[in-house]
Amino acid sequence: MVISIPTAAAAADEIRALRERMHRMTDGVPRMPLDTHPALSGVVQLRTGGAYEVDSAALALALMAGPSRAGAWCAVVGVPDLGAEAAAEVGVELGRTVLVPEPGDLWLEATAALVDVAQVVVVRPPGRVAEHLAEKLGARLRKRGAVLVACGPWPRAEVRLSATESRWTGVGRGEGALRARRLVVEARRGAAPARRTSLWFPALDAPLRRAEPTTEATPARLAPVREAG
Repeated sequence: MVISIPTAAAAADEIRALRERMHRMTDGVPRMPLDTHPALSGVVQLRTGGAYEVDSAALALALMAGPSRAGAWCAVVGVPDLGAEAAAEVGVELGRTVLVPEPGDLWLEATAALVDVAQVVVVRPPGRVAEHLAEKLGARLRKRGAVLVACGPWPRAEVRLSATESRWTGVGRGEGALRARRLVVEARRGAAPARRTSLWFPALDAPLRRAEPTTEATPARLAPVREAG
C-alpha cells in the first residue's frame, strides 16, 4: 500500500484554494465578481462583500470605473477634492454617483446608509478606524452585496493598492505642460506576492490604459519629470 504524501508546494496551493473559496462565500452569501477596468485586469478583482484599500483618490476612481460603466450605482463619502471631470473621463457615470463631500462626524453613518443603495462606496475616513467598526460595516457589505473602497488604512482590507514610481511627461527644459503620467500599481493580498502593473494614468490617448510590459517609448519630445508634492 502506497500512501501519497503531499509536497509543501501542493499543500500551500490547496490552502490558497480553500482560502479563496472562503473569501467567495461569507455568511452564506455568494461573493460575486464586479466589472473591472481593463487597465486593472489581472491585478485586482472586486467582489461583493469586500473592502479594498487604496492610497489615493485616483486609484479609487479607477476601481469605481468598471462597475459604474456596467450600470452600478456608486457613492463617495468624505472626499471633497474629488474631481468630477476626472471621474467622468475615467468612466464613472456621474448620473449614478452620490457625493457626500463633507459628512463630518457622521461619516460612518453616511457610509453605512449608502451601502444599502449603492454597490460601490468610496470613503475617506477622517482618522483611524476601529477594527470592530470595520467588521460591523463588513457584515453589512456582505448582506447587501456591496463593495467598500477606503482611501487610507482600513482594518482587514482584502486587497491593498498603492501607486509608486510616478513619472509625469510633458515638460521639457522649463517649457511645455504636464500631459501624461506613468506609474506602477501594486496590489497586495495578505501574505501573497504582490501583483504589479504599469499604467498610463492619464495617457496621451486615453484617461487610463495599461502600459506595455516592456520599455514603452516615452512620447516624442516629452521629458519625464518628478511629480510635484
